[in-house]
Order: sequence, then C-alpha cells, then structure tokens
Amino acid sequence: MTLTAQRPRAQQKSAAPPPARRRRRPSLVPYVFVGPAAAFFVVIILVPLIYAIYLSFRGQRISGGGAFGRKQDVFVGFENYLTTFTDPELLASLGRMLVYSVIMVPILMGSALLLALLLDSPRSALKGTTRTAIFMPYAIPGVVGSLMWGFLYLPSTSPMHWIAKQIGVELPNVLGQGLVYGAMANIAVWGGVGFNMIIMYTSLRSIPAENFDAARIDGCTELQIAWHIKIPFLMPALVLTGMFSVIGALQVYSEPITLASMTTTIHSTFFPLMAIYKAAFQNDNLNLAAAMSVVLALGILVLSIIVLRISQRKTLGEGR
Repeated sequence: MTLTAQRPRAQQKSAAPPPARRRRRPSLVPYVFVGPAAAFFVVIILVPLIYAIYLSFRGQRISGGGAFGRKQDVFVGFENYLTTFTDPELLASLGRMLVYSVIMVPILMGSALLLALLLDSPRSALKGTTRTAIFMPYAIPGVVGSLMWGFLYLPSTSPMHWIAKQIGVELPNVLGQGLVYGAMANIAVWGGVGFNMIIMYTSLRSIPAENFDAARIDGCTELQIAWHIKIPFLMPALVLTGMFSVIGALQVYSEPITLASMTTTIHSTFFPLMAIYKAAFQNDNLNLAAAMSVVLALGILVLSIIVLRISQRKTLGEGR
C-alpha cells in the first residue's frame, strides 16, 4: 500500500508544470545610444523645419498708416507660396540649377566609378597612396576649394592663362556666360569624387574573389569582368552615391556664392539658395524666404524619392 500510494504522488510531482520564467526588464542601453542622435535630429532639423513652416504662413503688415506705422506679424495664409510659384527669378534659378545638375551629376558618378574600377584592378599599384590623394579634396571646405579654383579661373591670376599668353594662345574665360556651369561643376566633381569613389571601392572589395577567378578561367578580360560582374554588384552603391550627388547638386551654394565676387555672370539669384538668401537677408523678408525653403525642401524630397524608387526597381528587382 505504501509503494502504490507513493507512485501517483511521484507521477503528480513529475507532471507539475515548470516554473514560469521571469520577464526581463527592458534595457535602457538602446535608448542611451539612440537618445543623443534623436535629440540632435529634433533640435537641429525638426524644430527649425516646423518653425520655417510656421513662418511661411505669416507676413509683415504695417498698421496705423503714415510715417508712424508699425510692422505687425499677421497670418497671410498661402500668400507667400503664391509669390514663390509666380516669382520669375526663382523659376529661372530652378532652371539653371537643373542645367547644372545635368552637367555635374553624370560626370561625378562616371569619374568615381572609373577611379574605383581602376583601383580595384589587379594591375594597379600604390593603391593606398592613390586613394588618399583622390580623397583629400573632399576634406577641403567648399568655400576654400571654390576660392582656389576661382583664382585659377581668373585670367589676371591664373598661371594657365599666363603660360598660354607666353606661347601666343588665348584661353577662353571659363567664368563667362557659356562656360560658367562647367566651371562650377568642375569644382563640385573635384571635391566630391573622392567620397563617392571610396564608397564604390569598398563595395568592390566586398565581392567574393571566386567570382573573378571563375571568370578569368572562362577567358574573360578585365573589361568584361568589370562590365558583367563588378558594375552589377555595385548597383546598390551607385544608387546611394547617385542620391547623394543629386541632393548635393540641388543644394549648390558655396561654389556660386564664392565665384560671384569674381564674375558678373553669377548674380544674386543665380541658384535657388542664393535667391532664398537674398529674400531673407537683403530684402528682409524672412517669411517669403521660409516659404521658398519649404518648397525647395519638398521638391528635393519628392525628386529623391522618385529617383530612389526607380533605381530600386531597376537594380534590386522591386515591383516585379
């Protein structure tokens, strides 16, 4: 009786459910890491953006009339936006910006891709030194680079023009009406090609070497390997650097504002950011400048999303 009575108890003890695990308390470590970046985003980007949108719906009006009237900040609705879309100077500056983008972006992307492929070639030498030399202009501030190239462009200070005069050749003025877009694009390409090249070269180094070995065994040349293997693998990096290049072209400011003091071709509203600066600080119309800034930011955002989606569908196979 004692043994039979103990067996069910043993079975009951063995059938008892395991104790519930204690829930782990959520860790604060992720929030500690994300917190500074989130605070920086809110203070530096989100708050100014909201304030700019607020200012774009406001305007200055004179109350009281006569010589003793006072300026008052009032709600004007979409008046600043209507002025923005009907301003001929701003619309012309947008057209000039598009021309500059069409010239600069393909040259920048093509040069970076070519340099990355050359550095990744098995026959290239001094890769570290060459990478550093190509990347160094990116570390130079845009204003300093623009000043340096501006002195090289000016016929009165350029050593190129002096050498050409000594041999009886007259070089064209690259800051003139027909070549000023190329002059500014050259500065942007010189300063940005190193950054894009580093991203592309890093992506090339991540491709498994077995792909290249198999292609060489099959008799492929280095040009065929680059076209059929390396460039397809580079598509995500090309999309990323292409987006950066387009955004940089649409936000061009340091090159024209620096060269404006050296030529009459570049005026105060040559590009959109220059027109915004003039409206805010020369015409003392912060509300109109805020509306222009919001329109430009939304335009860049929409264009970036469109370009990104099209690139992703072609390179990553989305939307099939």
